[in-house]
Amino acid sequence: MSRPEQAIYIPGIRGEAAFWTPVASRVATLTPSVILRYPWASGGGPIDEADSVNQLADAVVARIDKPTALVAQSLGGVVAVLAASRCTSLVTHLVLIATSGGVPIGELGVADWHTPFFEAYPHVPRWVAEPHDLSEQLRQLTMPALLLWGDADPISPVGIGERLLSLLPSAELEVMAGGEHDLAMRHAGTVAAVIRRHLSSALDH
Repeated sequence: MSRPEQAIYIPGIRGEAAFWTPVASRVATLTPSVILRYPWASGGGPIDEADSVNQLADAVVARIDKPTALVAQSLGGVVAVLAASRCTSLVTHLVLIATSGGVPIGELGVADWHTPFFEAYPHVPRWVAEPHDLSEQLRQLTMPALLLWGDADPISPVGIGERLLSLLPSAELEVMAGGEHDLAMRHAGTVAAVIRRHLSSALDH
């Protein structure tokens, strides 16, 4: 397994780079960080424009110019799976946190978050909530994958992580007691430690 020369952090639906800063700063001593944001969000690390999840994935692929670990939360997990499937030779590790990851979620007990979210954030484009079925792509991703979930997340319940575990050939699932959808930000120290351990153990194999 190649050693990652960078870790690209892909945010959730709000698209803010600041979400990942607490984790990335703790992992940066292991591998340098690139933190992205989406066009509708404030802050640094921009993706300048995108009109679809596929275009977000293209923008990520454009930044994969060396062995890379992809670390993604929520919507970012779908983007990461698409990007990894287009650039398998350079994506060394995949970390998916509290995401659909591109699996059908209709029967997995997901809370209906769409209406309250878009009322609170009307500037976010509605296409970010379109469903995806990336089951075939997931089966082809053989790099080590870490799935990190909270057991108190109504938006991405543990059943989704278990479905991803069944599809990804080289995955491990860790479930944090009491973790909610923002667990990567609220429990940044713990999440960073798990990511560091995953990357380091993968390098030993």
